[in-house]
Amino acid sequence: MHAVILTGGKQYRVQVDDIIDIELIEGNDGEKVEFNDVLSVGDGKDVKFGSPTVSGAKVEGEIVNHFRGDKLIAFKFKKRKGYHKTKGHRQNLVKVKISKISA
Repeated sequence: MHAVILTGGKQYRVQVDDIIDIELIEGNDGEKVEFNDVLSVGDGKDVKFGSPTVSGAKVEGEIVNHFRGDKLIAFKFKKRKGYHKTKGHRQNLVKVKISKISA
């Protein structure tokens, strides 16, 4: 069984025992989390699509750990003008293990 969930403005296709990296959410390591914004759920033959979400469906998971993503560089440059700017950014992320999908 698989589901498509919405969290942090992004959509993730998940199955039981998947480990996904999502944007920072509240909670400590080992705590249970619940995703109620389920856009679709089903197994290969029977798939339910929501408009926008499937009513009564939820995905449960467990926070594995918090970490910071790779450093991203934003470099602005204008040729022949002597202008360049460099900015770096690291996003706070959470690793979540999916434990249960219910429709």
